[in-house]
Amino acid sequence: MRASAKSQRRSAREFYLHAASFFSFSYRPLFGEPVDSRLPAAFRKQMNAFDKAMTLSEPLIERLQIPFESTTLPGYLMRAIGHEGEGRPLLISTNGYDASVSDMFFATGVAAAQRGYHCLMFDGPGQGAVLIEQGIRLRPDWENVVGPVVDFALTLPNIDVDRIALTGWSLGGYLAPRAASGEHRLAACIADPGNWGIGPGVRQFALGFGLSQAEADAFPNLDEGTLQRISDTISADRRLRWSIIQRGFWVNGVSTLGDYVRSGEQFTLEGRVEKIRCPTLITSADRDPLARGAQSLYDALTCPKTILHFTAAEGAGDHVEIMNRTLLNRRVFDWLDGVFKA
Repeated sequence: MRASAKSQRRSAREFYLHAASFFSFSYRPLFGEPVDSRLPAAFRKQMNAFDKAMTLSEPLIERLQIPFESTTLPGYLMRAIGHEGEGRPLLISTNGYDASVSDMFFATGVAAAQRGYHCLMFDGPGQGAVLIEQGIRLRPDWENVVGPVVDFALTLPNIDVDRIALTGWSLGGYLAPRAASGEHRLAACIADPGNWGIGPGVRQFALGFGLSQAEADAFPNLDEGTLQRISDTISADRRLRWSIIQRGFWVNGVSTLGDYVRSGEQFTLEGRVEKIRCPTLITSADRDPLARGAQSLYDALTCPKTILHFTAAEGAGDHVEIMNRTLLNRRVFDWLDGVFKA
C-alpha cells in the first residue's frame, strides 16, 4: 500500500504478487467440506492482491470471464512482451488438482510472455474460484472444458488462430492431452508431466495398503471390513487425510472412499490417447510420482511426439520441475518454437 501511494509501481506490483502467493498457501490446510468460512475469505484476499498486481503490470494483464455452460470461468490474458498489438501464437494454460490461476502466472505465464507468446490462463471445474466460489467439481471430460475456452480465444484480437497450444501441469498433464483428444483446433499440446489420469493410479495406490494383486484389481469393490481398515489408515495419517479426505472428496464431490475411487477411474486417457492428432510434448521428472506413466503414455501416442526427461542432478527432478522451472520453460518453449516454425 505504501509503495502504491508513493507511485512506486514496480515495487507495489512485487509486494502484491508476494501477498497473493502467501495467501494461496495459507488456506490449503482448510480444504474440505463443509467449507470453512476462512477458506473463501483467504482466497478472495489472494485474488484481490493478484488483481492489483495485474493492473500494475506492463503491459496490463487482462482479467476475463470465459463463457462456460451456464456460468463463466475466470481467466487472465497476458500479452507477449514487446508484441502486445501483434498477431502472436497463443498458449492456453490449464491447471492441476489444487493450484490456482496465480500459481500458473509464476509457473508458465511470465515465461510465455517473455518468449513472444500471448498466454491465456484459466481455472476450470474443480479448480480455484470455480470450486471455491461456485462449488463446481472436477470433471474428466476436459475436451468439453477447453472447447469453450478455444471458442473464446478465437474472439480475442491479435491471436494467431492457427497456432494455439495447450499446456497443463500436475493433473493438467492428464487434462491437457484429454482435451487434445477431442479438441482438434489445438496446434500443440504439452503435458507436464504426462500421465494417464487418476484412474490408472488407483491400483498402485491400493497395493500400498497391503492388499493382494487380486484385491487391488477389485478395489474398491471389497468387503466392508477391508474398506474400513483402509479408510481408518487414511484418517490416521495427516498427509493422506488431507490429500484424499479433505481435498479429494471435496474436489471430486464425493463422501466415501469407494465413491472417490470410482469417480477417479473416470479420469483416464485409456481409449482416448490415440485420438490426439496435434504434436504433443510429454515431460517426465525422475522424482515426480505423477510421471510414472509418462513413458508409456508417450509410447501410446500416435501423433507427432517428443518426450523430455528432467533429473534431480539438474535441480528439476521434483513434481512439475518446481525447483527449476526456468530449465523446464526453456526446453518447452524451444520445442514449441520449433513446432510452430515448422
